[in-house]
Amino acid sequence: MQVVLLQDVKSLGKKGDVVNVKDGYAKNKLLPGKLAVEATAKNLNDLKLQKAHADKKAAEALVAARELAEKLQAGPVQVSVKMGAGGKAFGSVSTKEIAEAIARDLGLEVDKKKIVLDAPIKDAGEYTVNVKLHPEVAAQVKVLVAAL
Repeated sequence: MQVVLLQDVKSLGKKGDVVNVKDGYAKNKLLPGKLAVEATAKNLNDLKLQKAHADKKAAEALVAARELAEKLQAGPVQVSVKMGAGGKAFGSVSTKEIAEAIARDLGLEVDKKKIVLDAPIKDAGEYTVNVKLHPEVAAQVKVLVAAL
């Protein structure tokens, strides 16, 4: 019997796959457990429409991420931190502070979890920070760290 998987099933396939299984396995395990539906013409057409919709959403997300990356690279953002006598910051500049500076200076909302710091920023100066916007799109933002 051919079925369309509604969820990932271990050792059988991923969500959206059309697989051949024995009738008993389909009727006793997959169909009652809502893990799969029978591969009728209607269900195959629904699967095709869902995949097309998901591809369209993914393409829109990629375009939006590329546009945001261009805007992020437009200019530097300024972060002010308290510095000690030796020119070292008390603590380090966090991704939250960088996200707030991007919102304040550039007017763009970026999730702090998407900001990647290679090393902690503890000194005043200019730094380049990576922002992972999408699996295929990353932007670099110049961060100017100054003493308060």
